[in-house]
Amino acid sequence: MAGERKVLLVSAGASHTVALLSGQVVCSFGRGEDGQLGHGDAEDRLLPRIIGALNDCEISLVACGADHTTAYSATRLTIYSWGWGDFGRLGHGNSSDLFVPHPIKALQGLEIRQIACGDSHCLAVTADGEVYSWGRNQNGQLGLGDTDDSLVPHKLLAFEGVSVKMLAAGAEHTAAVTDSGKLYGWGWGRYGNLGLGDRGDRMLPAEVPAVGDEKMCMVACGWRHTIAVSQSGKLYTYGWSKYGQLGHGDYADHLLPHQVAALAEFNITQVSGGWRHTVALTEAGKLYGWGWNKFGQVGSGDVDDHTSPQLISIPGQHQRVVQVSCGWRHTVAVTDKNNVYSWGRGTSGQLGHGDAVDRSAPKGIQALSADGSACEGLEKSPEPAVTGSGVANWISPSERYAVVPDEAVLVGQMGDASVPDTDIKRIRTD
Repeated sequence: MAGERKVLLVSAGASHTVALLSGQVVCSFGRGEDGQLGHGDAEDRLLPRIIGALNDCEISLVACGADHTTAYSATRLTIYSWGWGDFGRLGHGNSSDLFVPHPIKALQGLEIRQIACGDSHCLAVTADGEVYSWGRNQNGQLGLGDTDDSLVPHKLLAFEGVSVKMLAAGAEHTAAVTDSGKLYGWGWGRYGNLGLGDRGDRMLPAEVPAVGDEKMCMVACGWRHTIAVSQSGKLYTYGWSKYGQLGHGDYADHLLPHQVAALAEFNITQVSGGWRHTVALTEAGKLYGWGWNKFGQVGSGDVDDHTSPQLISIPGQHQRVVQVSCGWRHTVAVTDKNNVYSWGRGTSGQLGHGDAVDRSAPKGIQALSADGSACEGLEKSPEPAVTGSGVANWISPSERYAVVPDEAVLVGQMGDASVPDTDIKRIRTD
């Protein structure tokens, strides 16, 4: 029907999901313990709920970090952020958590092209191709030439005179594609995820060696792997491949971009990386997934890891996928029929089905799909009380129970470096 509300964009975090609806409305669901849902509390939500605090903010873009969220208003030229605030990832000059959206003052007035959120750091690229970064920086992932965390956004001087087209953020590394088709990487590079031919870290953006005459147009980061697409539609991956997330049919790390041969015949139009899985969308609207699949996040109908791309079967007839986003352990996709599907880990309600069940194959989110309720009748959180500081719903790090990741954890021990088994926030959803 004419005038039906529909989903324009989805973004998935560690255990939460955010959707931008027509009418510049934003809804969220899943884990809420750090305020990442923006509803003013720490409650999980099993169904999509409209963020009342963004009423009249005219949001045009949303992007999830692991446990925080950002949104941008093109009319107000303002980026808002909320959720877990450790290491300054919210960009407000402190490490406090926020349970409702709050404008990032340092970026107000800038026309933003894109926002990229990693585990604990964020970046934004302006319409002029300039890059700003903030948050955690223990491995140089902010690209500022040091390893100091930044509580507020800072401009990357390394890109002076270079116009950046697109950014991507992983756990502790960052990638960028320029308007001229060059690929860059910086931050933590232990598994070759910077694409520079070695396993070293970089505190400043470093140009990735070109693959023949290919020019890159798109990039995405998984937790510790990177995915790039050339202007000719070819797909390349590099970095960590312990779970087959590179898609080369094996578990070998790659230190340089390596073409995914299984998808060589397709023109790839979109990619997304999860914690240890990857998805790619073809020009024909077909979706492929591979990598770690313990919770069904690959979407192949099983829970076996896959080292090669698997075609994901979307229910219904004659539907093309038009947008996809990987969370850490779940995946969300939108079709040209205005239907939204999700699969993978569902323990916090991040799949939006009204339960906490894992799913190994795509299932339509009834509340958001044209074949369901078409975004009608969604519950809405109340608009927050505003104080002199701008917002009432915040909490300081000293009042939080969260365990800050201990960098002493060594590669090769149980679990992964930077995510120790004692980290309460991470262990809950493994």
